[in-house]
Amino acid sequence: MSAAPVPSSDGIGIANLPNQKHKIVAKRGAHFTMMVVGESGLGKTTLVNTLFTTELSPAKNYNKRHYKQLDKLTEVEIIKAELEEKQFKVKLTVIDTPGFGDYVNNRDSWSPIVDFIDDQHEAYMRQEQQPQREEKTDLRVHACLYFIRPTGHTLKPLDIEIMKRLGTRVNLIPVVAKADTLTQNDVFLFKQRVREVIAAQGIRIYQPPVENDDEAAAEHARMLTDAIPFSIIGSTEDVQTPDGRVVKGREYLWGVAEVENENHCDFRKLRSLLIRTHMLDLISTTEELHYENYRQQQMETRKFGEPKVKKVDNPKFKEEEEQLRKRFTEQVKAEEARFRQWEQHLIAERDRLNKDLEMAHGAIKSLEAELDNLQAGYGRGGSARR
Repeated sequence: MSAAPVPSSDGIGIANLPNQKHKIVAKRGAHFTMMVVGESGLGKTTLVNTLFTTELSPAKNYNKRHYKQLDKLTEVEIIKAELEEKQFKVKLTVIDTPGFGDYVNNRDSWSPIVDFIDDQHEAYMRQEQQPQREEKTDLRVHACLYFIRPTGHTLKPLDIEIMKRLGTRVNLIPVVAKADTLTQNDVFLFKQRVREVIAAQGIRIYQPPVENDDEAAAEHARMLTDAIPFSIIGSTEDVQTPDGRVVKGREYLWGVAEVENENHCDFRKLRSLLIRTHMLDLISTTEELHYENYRQQQMETRKFGEPKVKKVDNPKFKEEEEQLRKRFTEQVKAEEARFRQWEQHLIAERDRLNKDLEMAHGAIKSLEAELDNLQAGYGRGGSARR
């Protein structure tokens, strides 16, 4: 009789699965797509370059930004780069949106941004439906930084409108731009007002998940949540502090505003959220929540393989167009009836005037005949007297 095998003290090896996954991910690398939305001059390009410590996008010349007023379009620019750190590669895509909020009339200026996000979900869904799916182009936006102008008051109506639309489509992360233009007390009050408006308007923003089984990670997630909207300072320049340190920041007469000093801004918290601790969660949330929501909505209204309904063919827009056409037709009919009534009134008035004219003409004729008779009578009387 053979003895039963003695189990190894190391187990059967299931615990090595994370190591296998780590090797696969390390070899394959990752891709991350980030969108930056906000008015011109809020430091979007500078912050992106500061986050990834490289010049992904050259600084823009805003002296000529007012020359494009006739276009009145929000553009979408795609910047791609490959970053490597400790032999791990990340294919980074940054989506910039120049032109947003730069005009007096910004109505529908968010449409190109929202359409771009939806189009990427649509393109990915169409690729998944193809027989060959090895090489799929994926530009689905994993995180959207929305830059809020540091007015010190609250969100503008334009901010509220686009944040409502973005929050249901993408991981929305609001940031207060150029926090070094406000005092610490003003920043605190401004962030509090922004949070109140976000809650009152029902705007969905990304909040890092709290893991109850890891107290340190849970505390870090709560700290990041409390810091939203992140107050940020962007700078790629090295400046020297009064105590001799060389740091990234901005130099003023009153001192230096340091980018990575948590007493000055929330840059380190934002970087931690985007890159160091929650990049994978941003990617998985995009896949499992936002993309699935889009896919479910489309599959409920479309057959498999059927192309997306264009805006001009959308039943809702057709219904609105039909209502407008009906209203226009009714207005035209009402104007025509009013015109006919006015025309009939003019004809009746013309007939009355013609009748009066004929009566006056007859009276004149009668008077003329009476005058002729009188003249003839006077003529006969004068000849008889002779």
